[in-house]
Amino acid sequence: MKKKSNAVLILTLIFMTISTCIYCQNIGLVDVRQSEQIITVGGTDADVQGFTSEAVQIALDAVRTRGGGIVKLNPGIYKTIAPIRIPDNTSLIGSGKTTILKKCDGFKTSFIIDADWGMLKAVVKDVSGFRKGMGIELYDDKHNQGWDVTTAVITDIKDNVIYFDNNTVCDYQSSLNGTITNSYSIIEAVGVENVKIADLVIEGNKNTNDYINGCRGGGVYIHKSKNCLVENVKVNEFNGDSFSWQITENITVKGCEASNGNGLGFHPGTGSDHSIIDNSNSHNNKGDGIFLCWRVQNGIFRNNTIYANGNNGISIGHKDTDNIFENNHIYENGHQGVLFRDESEQNSGHRNTFTNNIIENNGVSQESAGFYIGGETHDIKIIRNTIRSTGKGNQSTAIILGKRSSAITATDNKISGSKEIVQEK
Repeated sequence: MKKKSNAVLILTLIFMTISTCIYCQNIGLVDVRQSEQIITVGGTDADVQGFTSEAVQIALDAVRTRGGGIVKLNPGIYKTIAPIRIPDNTSLIGSGKTTILKKCDGFKTSFIIDADWGMLKAVVKDVSGFRKGMGIELYDDKHNQGWDVTTAVITDIKDNVIYFDNNTVCDYQSSLNGTITNSYSIIEAVGVENVKIADLVIEGNKNTNDYINGCRGGGVYIHKSKNCLVENVKVNEFNGDSFSWQITENITVKGCEASNGNGLGFHPGTGSDHSIIDNSNSHNNKGDGIFLCWRVQNGIFRNNTIYANGNNGISIGHKDTDNIFENNHIYENGHQGVLFRDESEQNSGHRNTFTNNIIENNGVSQESAGFYIGGETHDIKIIRNTIRSTGKGNQSTAIILGKRSSAITATDNKISGSKEIVQEK
């Protein structure tokens, strides 16, 4: 009888171990092992009833304690005051165009005392527009670009002292217009893996808000993360970059739209490897439609529509190598259709390939080219593209070869309405 009991116990333990292993396996981008861990948000029938960023964060924090899951947003307008922070192994799924995350109105004030490097508080003139849990940005006139900006969330306010959860990354001086503003990313995925963001709209409310640069923020902002999917998300009127991902691996952006922003449309950058932008639209943004920043490598950019952006359609530069661009439509942008920025040979965007794209009628703001290959860029393939000018814009040349570029292959392209290839002298 004892032997039989032991056998039953062993079989039970084996079954429990196998079940645990199956349940706890890595969910990846779309493997919905999370189906039993769905938390709904928005409305009286939801698990979390509010239509606020706080309500969404409550659901995401609950999912985090379970090791991952799905947060499902019901239709409605969700008022945000802080970045919605997504944990590992989690999907944030809206209900399509009827799920809208809206940025609150902007507010900013200045420092009374310098906010030194590494601090978690700032002494300011006016705290009236801030509250606990609100997203913020800190900068001064010297440190207001790139990685020099600090972003955080307010943890407490006492008198005229604001406390926050991220250490300042620079010395911000009150004498240099040290500023704290409630600019923040609407959705953040920072230091995480296996995240999906899908089926929702972000309204950035840019006219009332301060600008936030794309190294530190965006409508959707991904940082030091990998294996993330952003699908069917629209970011409109954000005062900064619509989509930005920095220091990442395997980020896929699919079926998304970046529109009417005051920065870049899509901004993969800072050592982002194996990025994919597929079947997405970037239009009417102040900057470039797609801006490859530093060390964007081994990416695929295909089936995208890029138009009416204030600067270039696509911009490529510092060590942005070994990428493929295919079946994109790039038209009526302010400057170049495709720009290779001026970099040294060691740092140029080499070995990029363009096939079956349509590049037309760019140069709305100034005389331009379909392709401008600047710097000491080499080994670029431009094959089977349509490059044309039909009278709109001022795309006067199909391809301009910069004086220091080399090994540019341009074959089987259909060129009309402009000079074909011009070599700079």
